[in-house]
This record gives sequence, structure tokens and C-alpha cells, in this order.
Amino acid sequence: MWTVRVTVREHGRVTSSSAPGTNEPEPSEGLKAFGAALKSFRKRAGYTQEALAPEIGYSTHFLASIEQGRRFPPPRFVDQAEAALDAFGTLRLIVNQVSRQRGLATWFKRWAQLEREAINLYAYECRLMPGLLQTPEYAQAVFANRLPPLHDDEIQARLAARVERQKLLTERPNTAFSFILEEHLFLRGVGGTAVTLAVIDRVLELAERRNIELQIMPLQRESHAGLDGPIRLLETPSNKWFAYCEGQESGQLISDPKVVSMLQMRYARMRSQALSFDESVSLLERMRGA
Repeated sequence: MWTVRVTVREHGRVTSSSAPGTNEPEPSEGLKAFGAALKSFRKRAGYTQEALAPEIGYSTHFLASIEQGRRFPPPRFVDQAEAALDAFGTLRLIVNQVSRQRGLATWFKRWAQLEREAINLYAYECRLMPGLLQTPEYAQAVFANRLPPLHDDEIQARLAARVERQKLLTERPNTAFSFILEEHLFLRGVGGTAVTLAVIDRVLELAERRNIELQIMPLQRESHAGLDGPIRLLETPSNKWFAYCEGQESGQLISDPKVVSMLQMRYARMRSQALSFDESVSLLERMRGA
């Protein structure tokens, strides 16, 4: 559940009051179409949700969510469902048209697909908060600052895609996530004080999860292996590593083992240069006045 917060400053510290609210995206027409087709093929094959789920390697709850149009089906899910239900390639055809990725940049879509099956996912960011960690208000502020300005419908599509993508953090407890964030990301004030506080709260909450590692790179650091820019790395279930680098209006998915190895080396060095997990959490708690 997302939280809407109001903040004031007291003696240089940030304090808050909060009221609960939600920003869960509604199912898109594309996702509902896929879910309806899946349900139809399941019934044709004589399966209940409880019987099909273990056969394709997913939980009944996950299967139900996809049939309801509330989850995007991972590639493996589609392949397993196609095989089990003898769907004639129909499910693959529909999923290619699903509008869930409408809010993702074209060059980012392949990386987003790989993310959904990753067993390790690392991100170093020095420009803005990684999308997986953003609150809706922070993301709204980021999109509102885009030039040329985005249409309201496009902003809403991007927000929905971002919130959907963030489910990776809670729905993949066996995926190891690592984030190295520059301290100045929390000091820039994107969206204002209230938005900044909400981001800090979200990051601290996520850091309590066993599979999420957080480190802050302090403002002053003589040695820094990440001066060439952001780094994203992931490992697939087949133990193949990929990297992703993004610029102003472009992104590059990297599979060359030599380049990926170089970026892994830089990321590993930054882990030793950044604050420890406990030091990072302590710093964020001081920032929010805890």
C-alpha cells in the first residue's frame, strides 16, 4: 500500500504525518485478453487452477492473478502454459500484443523481460532513484520534468508500467537484489520534501527484506569505480549474465561476456567503496530524522 505523506522541517530534521492510500494499477485490456484466453484454454483442457498451477511450475494464486489480468505473464509461464494446454501458439501471439509494456521505453523492453526471470539483479544509480525503488509521487515528478512534455495519458501509462514492474521486489523472494545508490539522490529533492521523505521510507522498508541489499555511496569518496555512469546487471536461471546501460534517449543490452565481466568488476569494487548495509540504513534514518 502506497502512503501519502505531509512533511515539515523542525530544527533541520524532516518529520511526517501519513494517511493510507493506494495506487494499484487497474488491469489493462491486453492483460485481461490474455487472462481470458488462458482461462478458456485451461477449461477446454479440463484443468482447474489448482491442477494446472503445479504442472506449469507456478502457484495457484499467481495463475489466478494472471487470469484476472493483474499480472504480466513471464516468458517461462507462457511457454509452460502453451505446452500444457496445447494452445496452438495463441497465448504467445496475445502476449506479444499486451499493452502492459506501453509505458516502457522501446529500448528497455528486452531488459524488462529478462528482469522477470532473473535470479540476481544489481543496480548502481547516480542520476535518479532506480525505477524499482521509486514511489508513484517520485515517478510522477520525474515524468512531469520530461521535455518535450508528456501527455497525461502517457504519464499514467508509464506510472502503471512502473508500479507493475516493482512487483518483482515482492513476488520474487528468491531473487537477490543489490542496489548501490549515490547519497546525492536523496538530497536533490525531486518532487519536494514530502516526496523525498516517502522515497526514504520506501527504501528503508524494502531494505528489511532478506533478499534486498542496499548500500549508499557517500558524497565524498576519493576512489570510485562507477564514475563512468549507471550499471545494471542480472543473472538468468541458466546462469548467463547480461548488463544494461542507458543514455538520454537510448539503451544498450549487453551480452558480450568481456564487457559484462568488466562491469561486474566495477560493481564489485563499488561494493567495497560504498557504505555497509548497516551504515547505509543508519544514514537514511538520520536523513529522515528517525
